[in-house]
This record gives sequence, C-alpha cells and structure tokens, in this order.
Amino acid sequence: MNKPLPKFDTDEAAEAFIEHADLTEYDLTGLSQMQFEFQPKSRSVTMRLPEQLYTAIKDKATKSGIPYQRLIRKILEDAVVSHK
Repeated sequence: MNKPLPKFDTDEAAEAFIEHADLTEYDLTGLSQMQFEFQPKSRSVTMRLPEQLYTAIKDKATKSGIPYQRLIRKILEDAVVSHK
C-alpha cells in the first residue's frame, strides 16, 4: 500500500519534496491534470461587478479549481466566440 502525499504550506516546500522523493512510494490517484498558460497577456482590464456576481464567480472558480480571473476570461472568450 502506498503512502498518502503530505500536505504542503508553500509551493517551495512541494518543489523540495518532489525534487528528493521517490514518487513510486506514494498514492498519486488523487492528483489531477493541470493546465498552464504560457502566452503573455496583452492588456489588463479593471471593472466593477455587483458583490453577488463577484461572489458567485469566485465560488464557481473555487469549485473548478482555477483562479477567478481565469474563469472570467474564459467566460468572456466563450461569449465572444459564440457571438461571431
């Protein structure tokens, strides 16, 4: 039986663990695939949102495991594509 992965307080602690650990000794079934964005963003936008909408977006982003700004961008991108 494999050991569970320990919890880490920082990215640095996780990186140090991964660098030196033998991952074959650990249960990796709870891990999920991550996507990274490498393309730099060209424009920063500031907008005001009603508190309820802001809270709903943050909650949905948390449940999806992504930052709320990325969720807002995805929603905007999907809306633009669907209205072409």
